[in-house]
Amino acid sequence: MNATYWGRRFGVVIMKDHISGRVLWYKFIDKKETIADYREGISYLELHGYNVLCIVSDSLKGLRQEFHQYRFQHCQFHQLMTIRTKLTLHPKLQASQDLLGIAKMFCHTDKDSFIGALTAWHEKWKDFINERAKGVDGKMHYVHKNTRSAYLSLKRNMPRLWTFYDFPELQMPNTNNELEALNSTLKAKLNLHKGISKERRKVIIQDFLKAHSPCR
Repeated sequence: MNATYWGRRFGVVIMKDHISGRVLWYKFIDKKETIADYREGISYLELHGYNVLCIVSDSLKGLRQEFHQYRFQHCQFHQLMTIRTKLTLHPKLQASQDLLGIAKMFCHTDKDSFIGALTAWHEKWKDFINERAKGVDGKMHYVHKNTRSAYLSLKRNMPRLWTFYDFPELQMPNTNNELEALNSTLKAKLNLHKGISKERRKVIIQDFLKAHSPCR
């Protein structure tokens, strides 16, 4: 499940079944997605007889805690994008270069190898990311805060980055890429109709999603 936007005041939250490929639920929103939007979608599915076994999503704050009763897979692609944002695509520091290289291993390694690589990185660079210096405000600050933040993001999300690996019987993907591809196709379709009204845009989106078999 995920949300996609057109500007800041219009978007749609979509829930899609990985196994069947069906869009199961969607909702138009006029602001940033909220936990309540996803709660509404999950409640709708359960009310209509769906047995929700697991959820694949990004890092919306509070989402995992809200749906703690389900297996939760943090999208590995979104995690990689988070690391790239913190370190940039071409980091200058060796520690950052090495950490970015580890993050890029997501789709090319297994859980134990990834954790081993990250553990070895931390052993090598722990003094580096813990280095602090006094700022102009007289307080102590971490010198390499972006590298430190990137590492802590990986460490914090680690239990949910490999749920698909720990529970293969659920057949869950490790990313939201299927849904992102659907969103990209939808946006490309709407780009052919620039300048249309919001209501007309909704009609096009509804027709597109109905073609992917929503349950309503």
